[in-house]
Amino acid sequence: MMRRSIAAALLLIVTSAAAMAADYPAPKQGMWVARDFKFHTGEVMPELKLGYTTIGEPTGQPVLVLHGTTGSAASMLTTGYAGELFGAGQPLDASKYFIIIPDGIGHGRSSKPSDGLRAKFPRYNYDDMVVAQYRLVTEGLGVKHVRLVTGNSMGGMHTWLWGVKYPDFMDALAPMAAQPTAMSSRNWMMRRMIVDSIRKDPAWKDGNYETQPQAFRTAAVFFAIATSGGTLAYQQAAPTRAEADKFLDARLAEPTKADANDYLYQWESSGDYDAAPGLERIKATLLAINAADDERNPPETGLMDAALKRIKGGKLLLIPASTDTRGHGTTGMAKFYAQALKELLASAPKRGS
Repeated sequence: MMRRSIAAALLLIVTSAAAMAADYPAPKQGMWVARDFKFHTGEVMPELKLGYTTIGEPTGQPVLVLHGTTGSAASMLTTGYAGELFGAGQPLDASKYFIIIPDGIGHGRSSKPSDGLRAKFPRYNYDDMVVAQYRLVTEGLGVKHVRLVTGNSMGGMHTWLWGVKYPDFMDALAPMAAQPTAMSSRNWMMRRMIVDSIRKDPAWKDGNYETQPQAFRTAAVFFAIATSGGTLAYQQAAPTRAEADKFLDARLAEPTKADANDYLYQWESSGDYDAAPGLERIKATLLAINAADDERNPPETGLMDAALKRIKGGKLLLIPASTDTRGHGTTGMAKFYAQALKELLASAPKRGS
């Protein structure tokens, strides 16, 4: 039944040209259209395109994997992540699991401002993105229950929201590089600087620019270095001013195809995120995975510890800081938690069909 539902829902299936490991099946891309999608603002989009990638066969246990801000399904198909998780005998072995990786609203191949609406595109937030993911998985792919929802950074925050909004839909949750608490402190201040760098750039012209504004590119590099990468790793990579300058110059010179409107929406969408009020609704077995040197979610605040006390059986894996970790980017390297994820899936009771 599920196979027929999926076949009917696919508007586009092609083999992904993204990087893939030899030991897991070739990723497949699909496109589904959500009709009359209503955003939290009340705005309605008659046709919201939702791109996605799947790995494995629909007969496998469904697993939902969620990407970070400015990323896409393709950004999850790295050697450090997919290469450590999706292969034979690995935690999310694609011969056993049906892995679904959506492109969030405003990202990848899904509908976004740069498709033509520019700043007239509806103002979406994380709740909208999760509702769209739910509609894709249930209406588009015919999936009624998933074994696991996981993701890092924005995908981790989305994972928290999945647990709160759809508590009966999954057996296990593994939010990574994310806290369930309201967007605040350095994390929001730095994000707002990106948003302001776009809105206050004269070249932006209220979203109707003729050429891409430039200020946000510098702001993006500033944000990335300030909030991801790891203190010890940076010290090892750039122990002198000359090496630091060389490192920074290389980052600033990296080519980018980022669109200013897309970028503004992507970062601003996190502004009202807060999964904390509904934590007691979570029913799935939950393992939060964070890094001790995560610049955006510093463990010393105690916010995560307090939140987990409200979740029955909720646990935290805190990856120790080292020259091998990358701060907020650590969870992009599954070697640090692959065994813990395997143990989570082995122990989490099956709660649905």
